[in-house]
Amino acid sequence: MKNHYVIGVDYGTDSVRSMIVDTHNGNVVGSAVYEYPRWKQGLYCDAPHSQFRQHPLDYLEGLESSITEALRQAPAEVAEHIIGISVDTTGSTPAPVDRHGTPLALLPEFAENPNAMFILWKDHTANQEAEEINTLAHNWKVDFTKYVGGIYSSEWFWAKILHTLRVDPAVREKAFSWIEHCDWVSAVLTGQTDPLALKRSRCAAGHKAMWHEEFDGLPSEEFLTTLDPLLRGLRGRLYRETYTSDQPMGTISPEWAEKLGISPEAVIGVGAFDAHMGGVGAHIEPYALVRVMGTSTCDMLIAPTDEVKDTLVQGICGQVDGSIIPGMLGMEAGQSAFGDVYAWLQRLVLGPVNDLIDDEATKKKLAKQLIPHLADQAAQLPVTENDPVALDWFNGRRTPDANHTLKGAMMGLNLGSDTARVFKALVEATAFGAKSIVDRFVDEGVPIRQVIGIGGVAKKSPFVMQTLADVLNMPIKIASADQACALGAAMCAAVAAGEYETMEEAQRAMSSGFDAVYEPRPEQSAVYQKLYEKYVAFGAFVEG
Repeated sequence: MKNHYVIGVDYGTDSVRSMIVDTHNGNVVGSAVYEYPRWKQGLYCDAPHSQFRQHPLDYLEGLESSITEALRQAPAEVAEHIIGISVDTTGSTPAPVDRHGTPLALLPEFAENPNAMFILWKDHTANQEAEEINTLAHNWKVDFTKYVGGIYSSEWFWAKILHTLRVDPAVREKAFSWIEHCDWVSAVLTGQTDPLALKRSRCAAGHKAMWHEEFDGLPSEEFLTTLDPLLRGLRGRLYRETYTSDQPMGTISPEWAEKLGISPEAVIGVGAFDAHMGGVGAHIEPYALVRVMGTSTCDMLIAPTDEVKDTLVQGICGQVDGSIIPGMLGMEAGQSAFGDVYAWLQRLVLGPVNDLIDDEATKKKLAKQLIPHLADQAAQLPVTENDPVALDWFNGRRTPDANHTLKGAMMGLNLGSDTARVFKALVEATAFGAKSIVDRFVDEGVPIRQVIGIGGVAKKSPFVMQTLADVLNMPIKIASADQACALGAAMCAAVAAGEYETMEEAQRAMSSGFDAVYEPRPEQSAVYQKLYEKYVAFGAFVEG
């Protein structure tokens, strides 16, 4: 019996990774990364105004390049035994499309228009629109935000659409419908991109577009047109049904099968967001909080529907039946900035230094060494009740209680506050932000029985992970898989292609297990509880 293989495609903020996985044992036989060239140049973005856009060509070029390179690394016979491909992406990352499902930026007249591109998850240009959605929803006959934590975010589907329709008449005139990144790439692989016919992700729709069976799908036409008449008719050009990621989107198109050199019978699975498939790849179990830790964080939790029943957790990013594991209620929370906070400090320190250095090799060396060096220094510092305290809201606050107008802050500095102490305070701030999420779940009646870390920060920064374990006062297990999101996508592909009947079966067969555990240190945890209380009080002061 020949082995079967699947491909997990993981679209991150800066790059896309494709990973070829043996369905029998989870072994990785090929992997490749493609960095988005336009994004790397900073095109179409305006960071001071929180505008972050990505061109669909970056996505298409990355799809082909990363898969073909991964196949080149694999044994020659692997290509003909690829049975499925599944895609995860950042989200909410929607784009306007024409009647054929083509993103407008792929049309000549919109090729350089940022409003015609995919609006990246961390784009906050729609803060005003999110506020309007919340105000209307909270005073409507039914609160359409009830299943997304009670607060709609500017990072999400409807806010971004409404903002774009308001500011760009050309896009407003041409856009037939809108599509999430994870839905579009999956549809492209099948060759069927009709926005009225393609299968939409339950994960994306439920967590970011206020889709729910109770509402007969998306928010009502009356609600949307009351919000703004510009939305009139759009609901009918979107979707009613949604699909979980164990379902097939379709079969790969002949064009893409030839382009990639794989079997024309390969199944394309329904897509989802990266963190949700990352939870699958990290072998998520009921009441285990999986933290995907990179530039930001996403926190995934699943629970049996009959146990949580009518519990509505306030201030999170939604609770959706089947968004992570079919048959389980999937809950999402997260922080808008995590590793990005450390990157901000690096830019602050090295920016003027690099202006004075001509040697590029030296600049690269400093960039590579600074954060590990600061982590080593910070690890040697004592933890005291008088330490500086920072807020991690450098890109606003995602959860609990989304508010993307908030800013970062720090208190308790003096003339002895060196860079290592500032770095330590920033790391602690990101850990305090994580604790506020854990506390919200527990306070709302959803227990957290274990914490699992995945992502770049989890794998590469022992100082950050030990600090997090101390602040949470809980052990943290680190998933062995270097690329848990891509592995999770591969598991989803294996189920969609029929190799396994359930996601749990795929997890048992293909999981990589765990390779580290960070245990909390009682003495530090006791001090961190007092510092956390200062963090909460400081946050209330700044927000007020």
